[in-house]
Amino acid sequence: MNDSQRSDLWHEPLAIDRRGALKWGLLGAGGLSLAELLRREASGGAAAARSGNSVILLHMRGGPSQLETWDMKPHAPVEIRGEFQPISTSVPGIQICELLPQTAKIMHKWSIVRSLEHPKEYGDVSHSRGDQVVFTGHPPGPNADENIHPSVGSVISRQLQPLDRSMLAYVMVPRKIPGTGSAYLGPACEPFESQADPANRGAKFEVPNLAPPPGLAAERIDDRRGLARSLDRLRERAEQCAAMAAMDAYEQQAWELITGPRVRKAFDLDAEPASLRERYGYPPRYKARMRAGGDNPGWNQRLLLARRLVEAGVRMVTVDLRWWDTHDDNFWSLRNGFLPPFDQAYSALIEDLETRGLLETTLVVAWGEHGRTPRINKTAGRDHWMSAFSAALAGGGVQGGRAIGATDSHAAAVKENPKHPQDVLATIYRHLGVDANEHYADHAGRPVRVLPFGAPIDELF
Repeated sequence: MNDSQRSDLWHEPLAIDRRGALKWGLLGAGGLSLAELLRREASGGAAAARSGNSVILLHMRGGPSQLETWDMKPHAPVEIRGEFQPISTSVPGIQICELLPQTAKIMHKWSIVRSLEHPKEYGDVSHSRGDQVVFTGHPPGPNADENIHPSVGSVISRQLQPLDRSMLAYVMVPRKIPGTGSAYLGPACEPFESQADPANRGAKFEVPNLAPPPGLAAERIDDRRGLARSLDRLRERAEQCAAMAAMDAYEQQAWELITGPRVRKAFDLDAEPASLRERYGYPPRYKARMRAGGDNPGWNQRLLLARRLVEAGVRMVTVDLRWWDTHDDNFWSLRNGFLPPFDQAYSALIEDLETRGLLETTLVVAWGEHGRTPRINKTAGRDHWMSAFSAALAGGGVQGGRAIGATDSHAAAVKENPKHPQDVLATIYRHLGVDANEHYADHAGRPVRVLPFGAPIDELF
């Protein structure tokens, strides 16, 4: 093997995901260690920490109805407007759904974008295809469940390092969904998945892979750690590569991620006062009546976990708030399942961030992958709708109490100030200081821009 071939192999992507590496990479006797993965991640993130900002993205998977949340049409015919009534908020002239009373009281702390639409040329971007668009900014690929372009979190992980070197850059709570992968940016930019779900009152919340494998005594860990150092020194002499001199720092960082207290502490919800956990809330006790399928919306504590993670230094936390796919029994499901817990947890998150002095540096985005049909169907539900949907944004310099854009009288089409998902992503990137014009080579070696188009939504600021 000549030097050129060796160099090519050295730069091949790692065939290991970040979560697996946390458990096994540092402890392995051979191959690429977690320390090397961290070194590569840092070299790819040359932009480093340009600011102390972070993002919490609340993904309301399934597509919440704009007509039952933030863009109500009380003067439309009953088959359009539905069963719920609008209520006034803390900002005169802005109304939202009556099932969001706590969120309405803090309207002055967050804003609405009511004029989102998918590019028409994308066609049907239901669910997983829509997930790809709102997470990557690119048209969906042929496989709906696997994005061919990197997610916003992966781009952030590539360009920026965590706010704390012993912390993770990009976390999914509880696990990846379509659109959230790293694609051609490689495994080092994959999200860390909490896997465990902090849902139920009294249940022990433990995140896998934040400790050495069971049965591996501390002495054996130290032995393997020493062996890894020896192999590193051997490789350094053999390759005569000056860059390897920095390995000790990254090996130490990998060690801290596995055995150090900071990551485990960030995931320790038991450290929170019981009163605050109650403020965020716990799952409602109800049986979903959505024949389209749906999880019991027990995600309140996930929002509290997201706050703990950004407070600890994580750059990007994506929280899966599924499953708003209300083809059937839309009003029953929203009244008895989805809107009350969202109202409680979202308002708690915004107030909690503000109390801790984190709201100004933390951008919170809540949205789904699309909206829902204006006309109610025969099973009292609403189907998928790409031409109009809404998003809620708070923190990160967003001026509260604004409603950006407008839809027509049926919330069927954007009539004023149209925006695309790419504009929301551009807003996220600017908040963090990420270069959305950067290009990365795809699997075919072609340079691809981070965002194909889009501009930050300046009206929010």
